[in-house]
Amino acid sequence: MPFSGAIMISDKDNIAVCLEDIEAGADVEVRLGGEVRVVTALEEIPFGFKIALADIAKGDHVLKYGESIGLASSPIKRGDMVHVHNLEGGKGRGDLETGASR
Repeated sequence: MPFSGAIMISDKDNIAVCLEDIEAGADVEVRLGGEVRVVTALEEIPFGFKIALADIAKGDHVLKYGESIGLASSPIKRGDMVHVHNLEGGKGRGDLETGASR
């Protein structure tokens, strides 16, 4: 039987990708290899979107595949959906490279 819930790729990840539509309040099984963790969804999360596995402070790196995919543009709580409303790109940004404020 195929795994449902969510999957993370690296033990460094602070988000996981949902493999099905998730209802608010659902306990989501998150797989990393043979390990399974559980996180409660705080809101509906569509298939293919990301769920936070830990609290992420504004400005902190969001990690997927063990690498930063951007920065939290607002505080993200464990169980929140992670998408463009709370994630901003961090690559190729001159304002971040020079230390200018965002």
